[in-house]
Amino acid sequence: MPVNLKKIKSDLVIPPKIGEIVQGAVINRGKSSVFLDLGPKGIGIIFGKEFFDAKSTLKELNAGDKITAKVVDLETENGYRELSLMGASQEMAWKELIEAKENEEIVESKVKSANRGGLICQVKGMDGFLPASQLLPEHYPKVEDGDPLKIAGELQKIVGQDIKVRIFDLNPAENKLILSEKATKKEKIAEKMMSYKQGDEVKGEISGVTSFGAFLSFDEGLEGLIPGSEIPEEKALKIGQKVKAKITEIANNRIYLSLK
Repeated sequence: MPVNLKKIKSDLVIPPKIGEIVQGAVINRGKSSVFLDLGPKGIGIIFGKEFFDAKSTLKELNAGDKITAKVVDLETENGYRELSLMGASQEMAWKELIEAKENEEIVESKVKSANRGGLICQVKGMDGFLPASQLLPEHYPKVEDGDPLKIAGELQKIVGQDIKVRIFDLNPAENKLILSEKATKKEKIAEKMMSYKQGDEVKGEISGVTSFGAFLSFDEGLEGLIPGSEIPEEKALKIGQKVKAKITEIANNRIYLSLK
C-alpha cells in the first residue's frame, strides 16, 4: 500500500535553508524519485537530474534508510523540499578538506591523470591539482632541457599511484584545490635546512634541467636551484650527473647554489 506523504507532514514545519545539509529517512520511492522524511523540516524529494546523478547510490536504499542530502529548493510544485545527494557529498568533502588544511593533515590521494604542468589527483572524492614543482624529488620529472612533452610523459608514469599530500590552497567557490607532496615532509626538510648555511659545499645529483637553471638533489630530500648564471658556460649538465655546489643563499625555504 503506497505511503500517503501528505499525512506525514507535521503541523509544525520548520523550513530549512537553501544549501543546508539535512538528514532524512527514506519513506517512499518511485521509478525516478526518492522521498525522505526530514522530520520538522518537512518531506524531501530527490528527482530529475539529481536522481539520475546519484542513481547508483539511491537504488540500493530501502525504506527507513537514513541519508544526508543538500537542500536545493525549498518547495516544489507539490510542496516538497528538493534535495541533492551529490551536492551534499561535495559540501561535506569541502568541509573535510578545509579542516585538513587548517590542521595541516597529510591525506591520501589517487593520481588520476597527468599533463605537462603536474598531476590531477583525487582527494576525498574531489579533484585537485598537484603542480610538478610541488612533487618530492623522487617523483619530480627528470627531463633534460625541460621539454614539456617529455615532462608529461614522465608524469604519466605516476598515474594510478597513491600519493600522500597536504592541502596547499583551496577555494570551494571556485572549485579550486591545490595540493603539495613536498609539504608532507616540510618539517623534516626545514630541520635539515637549518643545518646548512651560506658558503657550505654540498654534493648531490642533478634532478632537473630547465631553461633557467638546474636542480640539485642532496642530503635525502633537500633540493636546491642552480641558476643559469651560476653554471659555467663550458659545463653541460645532465640528469643524474653527480656534482659539487656551493650554497649562495637560503631564503623563503629555498636553497640557491652555484657551480662557479
